[in-house]
Amino acid sequence: MTDAFALLSEPRRPWLDPERLKSRVLPLLAATHPDRIHGASEAERQAANARHADLNEAFNLLKEPRDRLLHLYTLEAGERPKDIQRIPPGTMDLFVEVGQTCRDLDAFLKRKSEAQSPMVRVALMEEGFPWLDKVQALQARVNARRDELASELQALNAVWDAAPAVGSPDRVSTLPLERLEQLYRSMSYVARWTEQLQERWVGLAE
Repeated sequence: MTDAFALLSEPRRPWLDPERLKSRVLPLLAATHPDRIHGASEAERQAANARHADLNEAFNLLKEPRDRLLHLYTLEAGERPKDIQRIPPGTMDLFVEVGQTCRDLDAFLKRKSEAQSPMVRVALMEEGFPWLDKVQALQARVNARRDELASELQALNAVWDAAPAVGSPDRVSTLPLERLEQLYRSMSYVARWTEQLQERWVGLAE
């Protein structure tokens, strides 16, 4: 398994500043872009293309918290998290509310898509305004939860920085991998909720 942190010369950490990561990686991607090596030999072009693809894949992996945490856990534990369908601590209320809101909103959007009468469409448009406010308020709560998780990830960086070196037999025992797995699952829910709410927002705005 390729270590994306090592490939981009980044220390293994739960939290990475996305803007700093971007500013470091973009020059590397530019240097290996196919447009920059027209005069190279076929072997050199293939090597540069492979390098460019590897760097781009590593960048995309590390810039998203959910993907980065899964990658970090897998590197440290030597295996992917077990597929356990349980709600991570601190997410149950949002899990229930987002799920119920999406179900209710889907029923409203179905009525909206099936409406034929112009008068009914106008009435449904007015009925949709409170839904826009509700989705916006719920997304704000999801964002607040995401920010709480990000703060914890930043605090965990100190634990990773103080851990024995990669490859040391004592490294795994010093890392809070169970909590890392919970944070990965929480971030996964946050990303999923954001996608679900944005999809419904688009449906309301149409």
